[in-house]
Amino acid sequence: MSERIIAACDGASKGNPGPAGWAWVIADAQGNPERWEAGPLGRATNNVAELTALERLLEAVPAGTAVEVRMDSQYAMKAVTQWLPGWKRNGWKTSGGSPVANRELVERIDVLLAGREVEFRYVPAHQEDGDRLNAIADQAASDAAARQQAAGTALGDAGLPEPAPARSAPSRTRSASAKKRAYGTQRSGSASGGGVRTIKAKFPGRCACGRQYGAGEAITKLDQGWGHPGCAA
Repeated sequence: MSERIIAACDGASKGNPGPAGWAWVIADAQGNPERWEAGPLGRATNNVAELTALERLLEAVPAGTAVEVRMDSQYAMKAVTQWLPGWKRNGWKTSGGSPVANRELVERIDVLLAGREVEFRYVPAHQEDGDRLNAIADQAASDAAARQQAAGTALGDAGLPEPAPARSAPSRTRSASAKKRAYGTQRSGSASGGGVRTIKAKFPGRCACGRQYGAGEAITKLDQGWGHPGCAA
């Protein structure tokens, strides 16, 4: 058996259902990203995007390779590790008697998992100091959903997608002002909106307008990801 690798996969849906995309990133045994791929799904739900991302990842990993799969979707992970045996025993019905949603995708994943050494690891999404591979897959899936275009190493995209700024989860006992300080929230007074909510970028990235922004620069959430506050109009 070949050396164990580490991988992450993620899906995104802008509207759930809405424009959707999937992505995976594969690293070496030390966790260093080596290659990635992302693709569009048209209009789909987030669950379909998450399952598709896992399916495409398993297709990309040679059958004899041991792999650790990192995911932030508890639904997709539990579907193929916990609920699947019961669904099959019940004739692809849930415990409540309803048909299993996304059955075809789950069945394809079941076939791809047969005879493989796969370890699933849940990693929370969008966390400060969170899992780097998951953050890359998350951003690639989000980009694919927004642009509805395929991307990845095999298509000549040598650089890795830059993850959106991560945020630490605030304590429930914090005051509103403390939460704003923790998130780095500011109010922009630019002509683009006079009240655009911004945060400080943790990593460099590229705005939908094509221009880059640097770490520490004020950015805001746009329809196609993170970018300059002035592009929010």
